[in-house]
Amino acid sequence: MSRELFAREALAQIPKILTLQDRNAHSPTYGCFDRNFWHYKIIDFPSGMAAEFVWPLALAFSLPAPGNAYFQQPAIKEWAEAGLVYAARSAHPDGSCDDYFPFEKAAGAAAFSLLAGLESYALLKLNNQELLDFFAKRADWLADHHESGRLTNHQALIVLCLEKVGRLFASDRWDKLKAKRLKRVIEWQNEEGWFQEYEGCDPGYHTLTIGLLAQIYELTPTPELKTALEKAIRFVAHFVHPDGSFGGEYTSRNTYNYFPHGFEIAGKWLPEALAINDRFATGLGAGLGSCYADDHILGHHCWSYLLTYQHWAAERPACVDFPQGRTHFKNAGLVIDRRGASVLYLALTKGGVFKLFTNGKLVTSDTQFSAQVDTGKVRTAVAHLVSKNKVELAEETITISGKLGWAKTKQMTTFNLVVLRGLMFTVGRFFPDLIRKLLQRILITGKKPAPLEFRRTLTWRHGQLHVADELIAESWDKVQAVGIGAAQTSIYVVMSRTFQAGQMQPWLDLTSRTKNLKTGETLKVERTF
Repeated sequence: MSRELFAREALAQIPKILTLQDRNAHSPTYGCFDRNFWHYKIIDFPSGMAAEFVWPLALAFSLPAPGNAYFQQPAIKEWAEAGLVYAARSAHPDGSCDDYFPFEKAAGAAAFSLLAGLESYALLKLNNQELLDFFAKRADWLADHHESGRLTNHQALIVLCLEKVGRLFASDRWDKLKAKRLKRVIEWQNEEGWFQEYEGCDPGYHTLTIGLLAQIYELTPTPELKTALEKAIRFVAHFVHPDGSFGGEYTSRNTYNYFPHGFEIAGKWLPEALAINDRFATGLGAGLGSCYADDHILGHHCWSYLLTYQHWAAERPACVDFPQGRTHFKNAGLVIDRRGASVLYLALTKGGVFKLFTNGKLVTSDTQFSAQVDTGKVRTAVAHLVSKNKVELAEETITISGKLGWAKTKQMTTFNLVVLRGLMFTVGRFFPDLIRKLLQRILITGKKPAPLEFRRTLTWRHGQLHVADELIAESWDKVQAVGIGAAQTSIYVVMSRTFQAGQMQPWLDLTSRTKNLKTGETLKVERTF
């Protein structure tokens, strides 16, 4: 049964979550889930996001799922409450918390851990005034805080937090600010159905926004929110791959995220949402889900999977196949082409990054040209950054051309860490959003063109996909290596670069073909799938 599959996947992560937590009741860091801080002592502050792990523990404690060894275990309840208390005591005086660097005051970490705290408090039937005071203080901070960057999932998350905390205190204190943020979420929805995440459309983060909005709708249903959810869910339906996998590098933020709980909740009034989960569950059962067993991101999918088990609908509609032909989401820059037994998922804004499936199986994943160039130091130029490319669409052919951009490979050094700490303990602690905005530009949004140009032409011939690639360099003498990978990404995204079985494809090394090329000559690569 698919329902038990989601519970089993989530419960398998509980031992790791408990390993991450300091469970020594006499320890000064009792309850902390950041093992790098309390155990290894290799960082100088605990991540506030780690407190989110209380929610999977509370759900494991309260759900009588098959094989759930944690159900109604008193120790699980004690450890979950200890995690909440530590979150409250390690927060800043204004209720905020840090995630990546001191005095960061990260809205995402504060909101995820607040939602986890509110839900866990109710599930465990706690009675703790210290925690109630903390919830109110953090809600006040979130209500008035506005982070840089357009991340719709964070906005929806804060709305849900304010709704939950208002109900906990039977207060309308946060209603106006909550309504304002919800209005912003709906305004940020594109007419095609997707929600903005930084530079465009990421179906993975989109499923998280759907989950949060479905929870909000369940509490306070409105026609506007229902319409937004219907459009959002119908958009997602296109992106569950034929083998049941989901997401990839053709999306704007390169994620394999899939948060299923919102589809079960919305399925009560939109049955087609349930079929989306059923298709994904097929891939999950076949081992095609992405691995999120990372200390920093493990919690998100764990609680979503347990909520999916909790809200599972017994009556489910049959899965419906999509019609043949091309679906072009112009604003998202995405094309889905269904030709016979083959399905192509193509990113027009990312230089033609694509995945191709035939007879229900992945044939190839392609993240376009990558070249190492000597500019005094070796730098990497890639074609897969989100950018404005020239696109030509014909019935059987799609052509995309543009310039490569420099990959973001910035690493922390001892000097950089010391400078960042010094900055945050002085000026930065008063202007954390400015520091965050600068880091976003360095690691995510800012782009610089590289001295190479590409042209990719994809043509359907007799049911097969022919891909013709061209690469032009200002000086081939400076190009040290060229290749095409299956899962290459070049910006920093928390939830990207996770392992998924479809990534097990060899690197296509094209370096030998460039050695005799002269200025003005073109590297040409042709392949048929």
